[in-house]
Amino acid sequence: MSRAKLDSIRAAGPAILPSLLQCDFGDLRSEVEQLTAAGARVLHLDVMDGHFVPNLTYGMPIVEGLRRHTNMPLDVHLMISDPMAYAKPMVDAGADLLTFHVEAVQDSVDVAGQIRDLGVGVGVAINPDTDFAKLDDCLDAVDMVLVMSVNAGFGGQSFNPVALDRLKSLKQRKPDLLLEIDGGIKVDTIGAAREAGCDLFVVGSAIFGQHDYETAINELTLAMNGSHPGAGGQT
Repeated sequence: MSRAKLDSIRAAGPAILPSLLQCDFGDLRSEVEQLTAAGARVLHLDVMDGHFVPNLTYGMPIVEGLRRHTNMPLDVHLMISDPMAYAKPMVDAGADLLTFHVEAVQDSVDVAGQIRDLGVGVGVAINPDTDFAKLDDCLDAVDMVLVMSVNAGFGGQSFNPVALDRLKSLKQRKPDLLLEIDGGIKVDTIGAAREAGCDLFVVGSAIFGQHDYETAINELTLAMNGSHPGAGGQT
């Protein structure tokens, strides 16, 4: 199994990744077609188990369904208590990058190595309230760090600016490491995240809550580049 899709994810950055949690699962083909036409280059899937986080979302069949409709890389965020129980099935279903939570495992280096052995990219995620030092051991073992700007699995949270400090620190320590942010990414927050060194921006309602996906992505892209009137900068 090739890790070529990881290279295409790297090449896409800086990139906006639509989070499919809010898409119309009754018409995946149409959603993928609209996102492709709007300029999306990577798709993000949030997998929740009802245990590590209180919500329950989709599993391998949705990943398989998406893979039938697109060749875009699939970035799968495992918000689950036992990521290795689902890692291989997710890869078999079509995932190209698997991200586990540092809070969910005892040995992050071992888990990262097992995922890498499956032939896909490997990422590690960290919640804003988790001790940042928990990442130290595994930074050399992963391709990407997902810095959460809200606590995983809970809706209605405000963007936590601690994520910006973490992005800056990671960019200084590991300039070649892919950096991703998830949670509250909108026109008024994406610019600051980009300035902090982020490469990949997971976006949900700011795309799927809009009538026109292309317009939404274009506005986010302008804000990411600091040229949108509603874009926020770092404070």
